[in-house]
Amino acid sequence: MPTSATHRLKALLKHTAPNETQRNAQTSKGTQELVLVLPRGGRVAIIEAISPGGPTTLTLNNDAISMFAVSEYKTSTFPVSSINTRYHDAPTSHLPAYPLITLTAPPARSIISIENLWTTIYALFSLYHDDENIPMVFSSIANADDLLTYLISSGLGQRSRSTKSDALFLSRSTFWQGAGTTGYHTHSWHLAPPPSPFPSIVTFTRNEKVIASHLLRPPKPAPGTVLYRRWCNAVQQSIEIAFFDIDGVADNSESSTGTGVSRHMAAFHKWHNDERVNSAWGERGSLEVHRTYVEGVLADPHVWPCMLSWDGELMGYAEIVYTKEDHVAAHYPTGIVPGDWERGLHVLAGESKFVGNGRAEIWLRSLVHYCFLADPRTERVMGEPNQGNLAIQKTCLKAGYHVESVFDFPYKRSTLVLNPRGRFFGLCNLR
Repeated sequence: MPTSATHRLKALLKHTAPNETQRNAQTSKGTQELVLVLPRGGRVAIIEAISPGGPTTLTLNNDAISMFAVSEYKTSTFPVSSINTRYHDAPTSHLPAYPLITLTAPPARSIISIENLWTTIYALFSLYHDDENIPMVFSSIANADDLLTYLISSGLGQRSRSTKSDALFLSRSTFWQGAGTTGYHTHSWHLAPPPSPFPSIVTFTRNEKVIASHLLRPPKPAPGTVLYRRWCNAVQQSIEIAFFDIDGVADNSESSTGTGVSRHMAAFHKWHNDERVNSAWGERGSLEVHRTYVEGVLADPHVWPCMLSWDGELMGYAEIVYTKEDHVAAHYPTGIVPGDWERGLHVLAGESKFVGNGRAEIWLRSLVHYCFLADPRTERVMGEPNQGNLAIQKTCLKAGYHVESVFDFPYKRSTLVLNPRGRFFGLCNLR
């Protein structure tokens, strides 16, 4: 008879795996279930246990990389605030208890590499995405000491604070913050991380909209640089964020299209002449007008213009700004000050085929995720949608923002929405 752990895994797979037609096309053996696609490619799948209570095998491109078994009887909680109080190790009902997972190497191997361990953790948090922590033991693996050092030193795992458990607790929050990626392997969603955080030195901005003292900003990426890519189970596609390529340098699109216009520039021009987009942005115009606009934001140190795509198909545009020297900063309410590394977003969904079906929530959350990954000093991400645009405000709330205030620009009334790092990664609705 199937165990409760098996039932739970099957239920989770209904929300993470492709539909039946896709699944049959993707797995010749008929035994694997796709879980995710890695940012730089590579399909991660599971093979369910043959016998009840047996281990589930994780594969990467059909090669077994690890095995895990979910306990039917052992669960663990991760108490933090009860340490050195009378509640320490006492029975509790208010903390979530998670089943213990035992990780082992596949039969053909005696060890699990660091990158395969991270991939395994990615798969586990994709399958058990509602779990804040995953208690794990892996002492039978030959390189267990190396894995333990990696997990502890990177912040991915914490030792149990209970004398009743020897499990290591994997943190969902630190995992999605990129713990254990840069400097360890190349499987991160942040595809162009700097070698180290940019140093802090004060500079100044003065123009017709802003007079501000702020920190010097890092140089912008090369045209067409892919900044971020993440598999999104809900739509079975990968979202990608790339720095704007005005001349088609990265993909030679000016020459290949035969139009003399880059792929990014052509899409930007098309979208802004669409009535749906123009009603929100008000930037309808000629190709020359739009090229001048993009040249302006490319020359502005505080704005990063980016293009968004689903599996490589362009779908939207975003401007990622540094809030401190943005004209929005003057409208922050008393007592709330933009952080030195705070970012803000101005966004549009260009392709109508990608509007609706929950996609806006996914790509907006992905943009926020990128902002937090790009610099660990970024503690908040701002937005300022038109107060009359109820749909985008609702999307902002679903993506982790809260409404802070309402204010007036000379040309529109805006809702100031803020997304703090702690809440974003505490809720972790990245799926």
